[in-house]
Amino acid sequence: MSLILTFLGKGGVGKTTTAIATARAYASQGKRVLLVGQQVGNSLAQMLETELDCDPKQVQANLMAVNLVSTTLIERYWEQMRSLENQYLRTPFFKEVYGQELGILPGMDAALGLAWLRDREAEGNYDLIIYDGMGDMYALRMLGMPEILSWYLRRFRDAISVSSLGKALSPFVEPVLRSVLHVSSTEDFNKQAGEATDILSQGREAVKDADRVAAYLVTTADPIAVDVAKYLWGSAQQVGLTVAGVFGRGEFDATEFAPLPVETLADRPGELIIPDHMSPRLATPSFSIDVAAKLVKLYLPTFDKKQVKLIQSGPEITIEAGDQRHNLFLPPELAGKQATGAKFQDSHLLIYF
Repeated sequence: MSLILTFLGKGGVGKTTTAIATARAYASQGKRVLLVGQQVGNSLAQMLETELDCDPKQVQANLMAVNLVSTTLIERYWEQMRSLENQYLRTPFFKEVYGQELGILPGMDAALGLAWLRDREAEGNYDLIIYDGMGDMYALRMLGMPEILSWYLRRFRDAISVSSLGKALSPFVEPVLRSVLHVSSTEDFNKQAGEATDILSQGREAVKDADRVAAYLVTTADPIAVDVAKYLWGSAQQVGLTVAGVFGRGEFDATEFAPLPVETLADRPGELIIPDHMSPRLATPSFSIDVAAKLVKLYLPTFDKKQVKLIQSGPEITIEAGDQRHNLFLPPELAGKQATGAKFQDSHLLIYF
């Protein structure tokens, strides 16, 4: 199992430099490291002085690097899908569409990057995967994609199945399911949708597992950079991503990030080992549920009560903070109960039932 690390912060604060220094340090210790770039331009390749493409290239002993290009990835994943279609479907309907023809729609970059990271993590060939993306809300939306997609799949599947439109279309959908998707009933189709939900749930749990995915903030003393880092910290909690510490350049008030540990960086560090006190395992969990106390506790640093909105729909609660939404599925013991109150305490949102 690989640990995936990423660095978040305002553009120009040194995220790529920090990512490279971290990758080099752990490779020097004998760890198998993959440095993954997904940015505009070839800055990572220039800084590594190595030509990069979508296939990992060796930079030094134990260190491989790759630069993800969405047009190349979509061709490869499209060919995989066509192969599965030919294998499992009686009447393939994508066979005349080629990956080279497809343009990149908004959001595809994130989906392709996440799929590529998932595949590399599943292979188990690396001890550490360092993702050097945009480092801002784009990266958070990518890591939060399993959470968001699982909500869409679950809610829209349920809504369509009970709607008049869904019932009216059922006689026409059944033959399509049988002939095209090779399933005998809508129950089978729903089962497949349920399996997709399970896959997304696994991805969601992986992001929330500090032993598998974690982030560090990077900032300078510039007040705007500090403000962006704080905002990204709070937003990361909304997708369940563990933020384990702050790397800073220059002098700034470290108490603004309390209780996160803060380490000072050189302008261009050659190598960077994450200090023990900045281990992701020591970070505050993004949320916890105490069934006995009928309490849900969410860690929302940098946000105040005025910036948070709660919506309860059956067994789910939607927490809106900033421009992020987190859909929390309540356990059976609390699913039938209505929230009776909420308050902020020590950067935590407490929801009572």
